[in-house]
Amino acid sequence: MILKFKNRIALFNTLAVAFTTILVFGAIFIVVYNTAFSHLDDDILAEKNEVISNLFWLNDSIIINEMPEWEEAEHSQVEVNPTFLQINNKKGKVIFRSVNLPEDQLLDYSPDNSTFYNGAIDNQLIRLGHFPINNENGDELGKLIVAVSREESHNVLNNLIWVLLISFPFVLLIQYLTSSVAASRAIKPVHELISSASAIDDSNIGNLLRLPLYKDELYELTQTINDLLKRIEKSMLQQRQFTSDASHEIRTPLSAIRGTLEVLIRRKREPEVYEEKIAGIIEMVDRLDILLEQLLQLARIDSGKMHARKEMIHLHSIISNVLKKWEKQTSEKSIRIYTNLPDEITVYGDKFFLEVIIGNLVNNAIKYGKQNGHILIGWDDNSQTLSIEDNGIGISSEHLPHIFNRFYRADESRSSVIKGSGLGLSIVEKLASLQDISMKVSSNEEKGTTFFMYFSS
Repeated sequence: MILKFKNRIALFNTLAVAFTTILVFGAIFIVVYNTAFSHLDDDILAEKNEVISNLFWLNDSIIINEMPEWEEAEHSQVEVNPTFLQINNKKGKVIFRSVNLPEDQLLDYSPDNSTFYNGAIDNQLIRLGHFPINNENGDELGKLIVAVSREESHNVLNNLIWVLLISFPFVLLIQYLTSSVAASRAIKPVHELISSASAIDDSNIGNLLRLPLYKDELYELTQTINDLLKRIEKSMLQQRQFTSDASHEIRTPLSAIRGTLEVLIRRKREPEVYEEKIAGIIEMVDRLDILLEQLLQLARIDSGKMHARKEMIHLHSIISNVLKKWEKQTSEKSIRIYTNLPDEITVYGDKFFLEVIIGNLVNNAIKYGKQNGHILIGWDDNSQTLSIEDNGIGISSEHLPHIFNRFYRADESRSSVIKGSGLGLSIVEKLASLQDISMKVSSNEEKGTTFFMYFSS
């Protein structure tokens, strides 16, 4: 059975009180027990001192004076708090015993030689003490055994045990009930928090929970939930923006393809016109294909299923492959590419991911580079940094912080001329993060842009 939270609190409190109560009850019993027997032992010592003071000895014999006190009721009756006396000589023979000792009863020595011990006589519980009788030279002449009734002490301890045993479950029951009431009041704000949080959905996720008055654990919980709601709201806005931007980017080439085809079917045209228009359609299809591939890459990255397969990689070979891929584009714009890194440079990363990252950065440098411009690819061995620099149109400082955002294009006027989806740098940043590579960028308008890749040692 699963208990409710308030009942679990009450149960844990009750268990803690049960443990504490057992300790307290145990301490009470020990104190009463020791006090009861300490009182009896004091009575025995007092009786022993009185008896010893009235004993004499001659050589090895004990001489017992007649004492009026020995004829008192406590020495002649068994019924009412009697005191029993018995004296043995050094051979163990009984040479005196009080008249209240039954004929067939003797006081025995302690089985473990303790001074004080418990026993019984004539079905009556007694407390005994045995003491040596020594002469002035310290020689032991015999033993004195003094016994007193412990019936009252036994009854007190027995009653105390019953009181503790009976009161223990009642204490626990009362504790559980009071803890349940206290827990209900304590978690009432939690129920209010649950009710408020349950009323939040995607339409009103911006409505944050009201913070409690006191800055306690409940305040921290509410603050944490509010922070979570803010992150969810931001994620939802980004998702909506992403969907909107993706729809727009897909719709644009589709609309252009549809428009071109509608123009072509209105009337017959020369073959050269069809070839030109079909070539334009193929270009738009290629652009759409690239866009969908980038969207799939981002979806795979966001799903958390993509993991970097790190290994030691020769950086020079990756850059060579990338430059061969974009050789046609660099030739069309007459862009010269200079590399300044040793052939033996190796980095720790994922080969495929690095090719995608460097390919996107080189592609950007070509697209935004000037006609007859140049691209510099360099390596700093001290900081383990790869840099890709162009002397293109650059990026203004207001756009620079946002260039890694999805579908972000720094300048709409340039975007209409330079084709792109605004997804490349977003993919670059995420793939770099998977490999623990830090990305930084510096740029000046009309002077160029430099991307830095910092590899961990």
